Amino acid sequence: MERKLYPLKFEPILKQRLWGGKKLNSVLKKQTGDAADIGESWELSGVTGDVSIVSNGFLKGNSLKELMEVYMSELVGDKVFEKFGDDFPLLIKFIDANDVLSIQVHPDDQLARKRHNSFGKTEMWYVMQADSGSRLISGFKKDTSQQEYLKALEEKRLEDLLASHEVKSGDVFFIPAGRVHAIGKGILLAEIQQTSDVTYRIYDFDRKDADGNSRELHTAQAIDAIDFSGGKDYRTSYEARDNEVSPIVQSPYFATSLIDLHGHELKKDIYNLDSFVVLICVDGEAEIHYDCDQREKIQLGETVLVPADLKEFSIIATDHCKLLEVYVPDAKEK
Repeated sequence: MERKLYPLKFEPILKQRLWGGKKLNSVLKKQTGDAADIGESWELSGVTGDVSIVSNGFLKGNSLKELMEVYMSELVGDKVFEKFGDDFPLLIKFIDANDVLSIQVHPDDQLARKRHNSFGKTEMWYVMQADSGSRLISGFKKDTSQQEYLKALEEKRLEDLLASHEVKSGDVFFIPAGRVHAIGKGILLAEIQQTSDVTYRIYDFDRKDADGNSRELHTAQAIDAIDFSGGKDYRTSYEARDNEVSPIVQSPYFATSLIDLHGHELKKDIYNLDSFVVLICVDGEAEIHYDCDQREKIQLGETVLVPADLKEFSIIATDHCKLLEVYVPDAKEK
């Protein structure tokens, strides 16, 4: 009897960071042990050296890379596989900023391909929890010249040029490649991004690592990557509707919606997407029902990959559940 693909869970890949904290354990129940500086949980990754491993069902113990090689378009969809082959196109993370992250920027596809043989890095943040007064940086306050930027950087007043935003649970920021940004202290968020680990660190607040060393800065590399335009409304506005799919972000790399269920069953039909679907639980819990009588639970802090071949399923929340739904909207070459 042929075994069909099913909603897949993966072992979290935990990352110690200088700015990390304890919320991945205390809020999201990640098994971080005694470590007090776990900053990231990579939930779904095809990044070389950090490839996710299946944690449920008959495929338990297999890597995402192995699944891509065996199931190909059944897992990710015809158009996605045609463009990306066995490279999974998205990286999903939870991030706990117990301290401010460095001010940084990511290159676009063209620059990343030229310099690093990599995809660029466009990303988005969904704020799950924020301490009172927590802020993040996204973009310049106004159009800025390279000369203004370099002078402010040299004089350690770069923050004066950047747009700072106080945040709360449910806030969304879309960060296209080239936008200068930094996650502030006290913020727990879900990050959705292209599969890339290329970051240009611009300014790190003169911090030292555990060995007393300053972290590397990438001043020269960052110049060609930065979008110096400013004055935009950087916070992403969206309308959250109960028991429906509420669109948040639509980009060439990923489309993300919010599903906010209150004791409700939502039936999903993904025939026309020609893409896998990722469900990220940012509050509560629910069950995914598929293949008549099969089910998989998803709860706060968990991520599930629904294969493209699983055309119909239902999400049932007996109480309350918030999910981010992510897929690749159009994988044709841009």
